[in-house]
Amino acid sequence: MAGQKTDARDVHVGQRIAARRKKAALTQKRVAQSFGMSAAQLQKYEKGTNRISAIHLDTFSRLTDTPLSYFFEGMERLDDVPTDGFAEQPQQSYAGETPWQGLVDLVVRHVAEHFPESSRRELAAAIHALDEKLNG
Repeated sequence: MAGQKTDARDVHVGQRIAARRKKAALTQKRVAQSFGMSAAQLQKYEKGTNRISAIHLDTFSRLTDTPLSYFFEGMERLDDVPTDGFAEQPQQSYAGETPWQGLVDLVVRHVAEHFPESSRRELAAAIHALDEKLNG
């Protein structure tokens, strides 16, 4: 990547590439050929002298059956971007006193906000009739 300086992250990714290549018993020459580059270029990626492209890293991950995340695990962070990035917050669990309590609370809130009184009474009567059928 012309013009971009490499840093500790490139070294980390390069070391992880070298480790996976060796674990898969692949030579630099074999991997480089699959990329269409020289073994010397691959060696620069492995040493972190040059930054590997996302396309080459993806190809390498598939070649060695390694998840892309492996190459970044344990990498020192050099920025202040939160670890989750822009991911949404985890969903709130609706577990309550019983396995159904969360669902009941959610439905009650939705019905109370969006249904007129007459429809709420009809729904309550239908639920009561269902309870009678199931429990006698």
